[in-house]
Amino acid sequence: MRSIRRSLSVAAAAGAFAAGTLTGVFAAAPANAAVSECVNGANGFVDIPYNKTGTVAYSVDLGGGRKAQLHYGSISGVQRGWAIIRGTTKKGDKVWMDWTTTATNGGWLQCGPFTVQADGLTNTSAAQKTSSKDGYWFRACGQIVGGTTRCTPWW
Repeated sequence: MRSIRRSLSVAAAAGAFAAGTLTGVFAAAPANAAVSECVNGANGFVDIPYNKTGTVAYSVDLGGGRKAQLHYGSISGVQRGWAIIRGTTKKGDKVWMDWTTTATNGGWLQCGPFTVQADGLTNTSAAQKTSSKDGYWFRACGQIVGGTTRCTPWW
């Protein structure tokens, strides 16, 4: 059910975006952009291992053999979403997750960035509970050392 609703919501949002009625979600600056906004239980996020994987919702190629991916899965019995950077990572690569519960009003909370600590390691954002409610949106973003920021579609 969630997948069907999410697919319909993404299609509706894409149509609204094309029509210019939902541009705030895609163009507004993040409401917050700090690791402290989403670790140690802040804003309902939970800390997860740096190499935690789940089901891939979306993936974006960052270049240089690296990807930022939006994953979801059960964490302590609750379905949550998170961002992960994978591949031939380099120390200094970054990953974060944007999250909003107010998609139609614009703005979001940026969870991160979280920085890769050594070549070849993955890293994740903290994880946030998913919901089938309208307005709950997630995307994963990343930036490799010397590269540009790239993000997955909203999910």
